[in-house]
Amino acid sequence: MVHPVLRSEADGDMRPPESRLEEAVGLAQAIQLDVVHAECAKVNRPQPSTLLGSGTVEHLAQVVEEAEASLVILDHALSPVQQRNLERSLKAKVIDRTGLILEIFGARARTREGMLQVELASLTYQKSRLVRSWTHLERQRGGFGFLGGPGESQLELDRRLIGDRIIKIKKELEEVRRTRGLHRKARAKVPYPVVALVGYTNAGKSTLFNRLANADVFAQDLLFATLDPTMRQVTLPSGRKVILSDTVGFISDLPHGLVAAFRATLEEVDAADIILHVRDIAHIDSDAQKADVHEVLSDMGIDPEADDRVIEVLNKIDALDEESRAAILAQTGRNPRAVAVSALSGEGIDDLDRLLDQRMNVNRQVVDLSVDLGDGAALAWLYARGEVLDRRDDEEHAHLHVSIDPVDLARFEKRFQPDSQPEQQP
Repeated sequence: MVHPVLRSEADGDMRPPESRLEEAVGLAQAIQLDVVHAECAKVNRPQPSTLLGSGTVEHLAQVVEEAEASLVILDHALSPVQQRNLERSLKAKVIDRTGLILEIFGARARTREGMLQVELASLTYQKSRLVRSWTHLERQRGGFGFLGGPGESQLELDRRLIGDRIIKIKKELEEVRRTRGLHRKARAKVPYPVVALVGYTNAGKSTLFNRLANADVFAQDLLFATLDPTMRQVTLPSGRKVILSDTVGFISDLPHGLVAAFRATLEEVDAADIILHVRDIAHIDSDAQKADVHEVLSDMGIDPEADDRVIEVLNKIDALDEESRAAILAQTGRNPRAVAVSALSGEGIDDLDRLLDQRMNVNRQVVDLSVDLGDGAALAWLYARGEVLDRRDDEEHAHLHVSIDPVDLARFEKRFQPDSQPEQQP
């Protein structure tokens, strides 16, 4: 594992090279690769042919030979030519950061949608790797028609087949996107708001998801332990029900091809009523990870600083020392859009539940409704969807003082009291 430290990139990087190398090693270990050697390599002047300097390449060739390594991973983007030249010099298979993340996603995908998204990103990546450097790609195939002709080279055929498959997958994913849109419309008819979990990979989203939803989603101390989105119904302390959605984790330098491929999944975040940004507050690079997540959210058109839907969940406070923990608790106490929790121990989860309840009630309005005592369905509907603050019954009617969402109120009126005009309270 090699993390190239480019002088042109190091100045603006919030993370030390050693931290980036550690993360890259974690990525490799996430798919059970045995990392026998890891180092940072300074690159004063990137070489067009190999990215690394000649001395570094010679050093790595010696390390590969001594360790009998069969794979070399460069924690940086490589051009097809650089990848080919490094493979020749190191006499081992070489992949870059994008290739490694694609391998992880390929191993983690379980649903058909996830597999399609990974395949699309992989094929888009592979298409750029088809260069005239392998002899099997230079063979000619026979032409068509009576005249024959030079035919089609293996390179051209592979590129055409990949292009055809990409078009087909995009059509299938567009159908997935359309289906998700229909599902969102169906959920809009049911008064269940959506709460989406986002955050840097391994920030503890799945553990928090399991804690809030009493679920058993796979959660482990691994980068990208969860890939496919999962949804569960959760009941808040007030009795209000919400849909909790766990999503794929973000990471620094996430390949743009992956962001595009997972557009259908990320749309669930964009359509959410509340977005919980889960942070590993105990991680040394917590601030840098926050910046990376904010960048992805901004690319999706969500301003994490200005969007009131975004709540910061500072996770893993159980891993902090007493002084740091006290400082974080004081910080969240002053910030109405932040809460400190430990998804592992359960500390702070009640505070998070209460905050979600408060946020859900922000847009509610208080109205007075009169319902026939014999209309049990209407009364049950109000108790299930709204919060009955006061009730007074006479011989024929139940007079209710109700806090309810405007959307739910409109549904109630349409279904049970089409001619009613409830009095709104300030």
